Amino acid sequence: QVQLVESGGGLVQPGGSLRLSCAASGILVRINTMVWYRQGPGKQRELVAIMTTGGNTDYADSVKGRFTISRDNTKNTLYLQMSSLKPEDTAVYYCNTPYRASSNDWGQGTQVTVSS
Repeated sequence: QVQLVESGGGLVQPGGSLRLSCAASGILVRINTMVWYRQGPGKQRELVAIMTTGGNTDYADSVKGRFTISRDNTKNTLYLQMSSLKPEDTAVYYCNTPYRASSNDWGQGTQVTVSS
């Protein structure tokens, strides 16, 4: 059974940083395309960052230069380093594979609130 458990969210001031983690079980992050998504209040869920099996990465234009996706194969964990956070980054953040996302299979996510 696949489990993806997100953590690391919290309340942070504008301009601050957070690192989100996604601990995976039942799948290996190194052989799956992994994606960070987010859903802000009153908004649709959107793709934030993606990492392919080959380690290639891409980002939503709104976070380019501020967020970095990475993985630790030994810990089977995906990360999202977020810096220069803005109030519009406030959202619940989820990690997932594209397949599970298309099947509407999601974890609990982790709440990030950017506010002074």
